[in-house]
Parts: sequence; C-alpha cells; structure tokens
Amino acid sequence: MDKNTAAQVFLRVILGVTFFIHGIAKFQGGIGNTAGFFDSLGIPGFLAYIVAGIELIGGLAVILGLGTRFVSVLFALILLGAIVTAKLPAGFLGNGQTAGYELDLALLAMSVYLACANRTVLSLDHFFNKKGGVTL
Repeated sequence: MDKNTAAQVFLRVILGVTFFIHGIAKFQGGIGNTAGFFDSLGIPGFLAYIVAGIELIGGLAVILGLGTRFVSVLFALILLGAIVTAKLPAGFLGNGQTAGYELDLALLAMSVYLACANRTVLSLDHFFNKKGGVTL
C-alpha cells in the first residue's frame, strides 16, 4: 500500500469515527433535545432523526469503506446545513457561546475528498466490486 492510499484510509476512518460518535451523542443526549434544537433554528425537528441516523449508520459504513462516496456526499450536505444554519453567525472560531465552523469546514473538505476519491483496497467497496457486486 502506498502512502496516498494509507492517507486516504486514515482520512476515511477518522471521518467515519467522528460522525459515528456524533450520531451516538445525539441519541444518548436525547434525540428529542436535538429535534428541539433543530426547531429553534427553524429546521423541522424530524430532520434530527434523519441526520442522527445518517451520522450513526453512515459513520460506521465509512469506517468500513462501504458506500463511502454516497455517504460522504450526505455528510457534506449535513455539514453545509450546519454551517449555514447554526455556525456561520458565530464566525470561524465561534463567539464564546457557540462553536465556530472551523471543524465543520475541515470535515466538509474530508467529505468532499472522499466523495471524489477512488476506492482503496482496504474497503468493503473494493472487496464487493472485485466479487462483481454493486458499486456504491
């Protein structure tokens, strides 16, 4: 495995773990609280369930390298929504009460890269594609 492949796998696993943990946190903290927060931002509360599900299941899928391109696009959409609706008013580094969008921007860059990158040999996508399966 070359260094570019190793770096891509590293980015994929870190992105997946980050979203997986955020998904767990939304459910452990009470998904109703997250739905209420969404409502307070003018976003329909039911979207909290969808976002948390994508973060949880999508995070696990990205860790395993399953549907990485598709899930990375979903992550990018979630991050764009978070930046525009919740983080942008606080600025890049935040305002002391609200976190800034610097982390979201870094995760967005990782998501866009993985959405555009070729699959690696260390992914379930690669394994299933070799077996003649469906490419996600």
